[in-house]
Amino acid sequence: MPSPNSGTPQPASSPLGPFAAAARPNAASPDAGESAGTRARLRGFLAYYRPHMPLLAADLACAILVAATALALPICANLITRRLSGSPAAVDQILLAGAAMLALLAVQAACTLFVDYQGHVMGAKMEGAMRKDLFEHLQKLSFSFYDRQKVGQLMSRITGDLFAIGELCHHGPEDVAISVLKFAGAVALLAWIDLPLTLIILAVFPAAVVYALHFNGRMNQALSAGKVQIGAINEQVEDSLAGIRVVKSFANEAIETYRFDAENTRFLDIRRTGYRSEAYFSVGMTTIAQLITVGVIVAGAVRVSQAELDAADLLTFLLCVAILVDPIQRAANFVRLWQQGYTGFNRFRELLETEPDVQDRPGARPLGRVRGAIAFEDVSFGYREDGVHVLRGVSLEIAAGEFVALVGASGVGKSTLCSLIPRFYEASAGRILVDGADIRDVTLASLRRNVGVVQQDVYLFAGSVAENLRYGRPGATQAEIEAAARRANAHDFIMALPAGYDTDIGQRGVRLSGGQKQRLTIARAFLKDPPILIFDEATSALDNESERAVQQALAELARARTTLVIAHRLTTVRHADRILVLTGEGIAEQGRHQDLIAAGGAYASLYSVQASL
Repeated sequence: MPSPNSGTPQPASSPLGPFAAAARPNAASPDAGESAGTRARLRGFLAYYRPHMPLLAADLACAILVAATALALPICANLITRRLSGSPAAVDQILLAGAAMLALLAVQAACTLFVDYQGHVMGAKMEGAMRKDLFEHLQKLSFSFYDRQKVGQLMSRITGDLFAIGELCHHGPEDVAISVLKFAGAVALLAWIDLPLTLIILAVFPAAVVYALHFNGRMNQALSAGKVQIGAINEQVEDSLAGIRVVKSFANEAIETYRFDAENTRFLDIRRTGYRSEAYFSVGMTTIAQLITVGVIVAGAVRVSQAELDAADLLTFLLCVAILVDPIQRAANFVRLWQQGYTGFNRFRELLETEPDVQDRPGARPLGRVRGAIAFEDVSFGYREDGVHVLRGVSLEIAAGEFVALVGASGVGKSTLCSLIPRFYEASAGRILVDGADIRDVTLASLRRNVGVVQQDVYLFAGSVAENLRYGRPGATQAEIEAAARRANAHDFIMALPAGYDTDIGQRGVRLSGGQKQRLTIARAFLKDPPILIFDEATSALDNESERAVQQALAELARARTTLVIAHRLTTVRHADRILVLTGEGIAEQGRHQDLIAAGGAYASLYSVQASL
């Protein structure tokens, strides 16, 4: 699902690696472009084999030996049955042939063990490489991508889909090699023993292939639908469990169970259809194999009675027929794996070919530590290209070290304006400068290292307090962590936890209160120590005492930094150097608290409303 081009010039080299060509088909000819894209995707898939070529060669060599030993066993059986005379010499030859068969079985067992173990390891390594590439690519995608996606569906793609691809990577080459060799070798042996009987058997095979492909196609439809539906189940589970406190507060467990049952029942219906096709496939292939065996026994016995075939050749013929059935089953298994893997690969490729809306320009330069001067020049932005613009023609200059507050009603673009500075979203028009440099001309990583953000939606990772704080600066010492916590008024409550800074806070920090979680995110931003700070409702969840302490810390931290604070509670920003009042039409007014109150405009109206509450 290619994401819309935001107008930002694209880099000269695509981050998609071997899939780069697939993302740029030939626009002059749709058919040629589709064919070129398919070839490029195939090359991209095969590129994952490149680091494992020695192992792949060994795996195929063992697969060839498995097929060869399987074909050699009927020949040995033929030699034994032809020496059933009872003479001492015949017994020695039979024992020698038996020893040879045991040796062949040992080779077959060793090769099968290698194929099953090392082949699976190779498939797992390739699956892991794909999962790594996909996860890294997901990390590069912009906020707008995640605005459109659901976590459950993405989790389904990065787990279940890639498992199917890994199985194809492992079983595909060996199943093809064994099937081709066994089928060709068995047909050659059968034709050598009795050509007319062989032709009768081969006449049945087209019907068997058509039967196998028909039910494999039905299984593939069920598998494709199942992948989509398991994503819907993951989505439902993730949504319900993440909001379990809301569920319980409204006593809506029954509603969530009903929703889950609905999705789960759909999945069961899809699996039922797939299992029905799988059952027909399995029974049909087994029945065809048994019919061929019965037919060979009857027809072979007639030919033996007519002296056109001897008993030793009939036994060998039956053994070869058993070998001949295995390639059909393997071929059908390969078709199933291909269908599963190809479906998963298409979903995998769909994500990899999604270009980030925001990425580095060609020649983007690293940005050193900035002073913090910010300028908006006629900036416009809308979350959808065909939607209403949240910001339109905004021009604004913020001096280095200035403390600026953004206030206004919900939905007027306060958070959006701040999100454009670290390029979480790309401006639709105009440009944004930091210390005179267009932020699109510098690397994203260096830009974001200069900006610290405490977002309204507090998020903490599973792990300890120290691990979450150190996320702000991975190399920070314990002393630096504690200093940042003190500045955010978090040290005292951290020390009161069971293990202090080593206390596990659970998924999303569920073992902490809302105010505690928010203070940890503030401490994390303090530890980063950026020259530009953005606080989006950063004190909204704090009690009065904690809020006063954090406000003091903010005032101290903001002395040498450019600080933007978004707040609905206007009492928290009265001491800002400048207050910007945003409305649906843009910046309605700006100035210091006292001046705006005296002006009696939009800010004074907002302030009087809050004061009366």
